[in-house]
Amino acid sequence: MERRDDEPRDDDEGAVAWTQAEHIPADARRMGLSRSVPDGALLELAGSLDSGKRSHRIVAWVLLFAFAVPVLLSLLSLLR
Repeated sequence: MERRDDEPRDDDEGAVAWTQAEHIPADARRMGLSRSVPDGALLELAGSLDSGKRSHRIVAWVLLFAFAVPVLLSLLSLLR
C-alpha cells in the first residue's frame, strides 16, 4: 500500500489532537455532557490542558481568575 503525502499521519504535528479523544470524565459523560453543550465544552477545554506547556498554564490561571472573581465579589457584597 502506497502512502500519499497529503494523507494525515498519526505523528503529524499539524494534526488536531482534540478531535481524536475526548477529555471529559466518565461521570460527566454519564450525566449527558459532551463538547456540544457549554458545560461539557468547558470540561473538554480544562481536561485538554497540559501543565507542561506555559501557554496552557496561563489559560488555566485566567480561567481560575475568571471564575473566582465573581464569587469573591459576591461574598464581599454579602459581608457589607
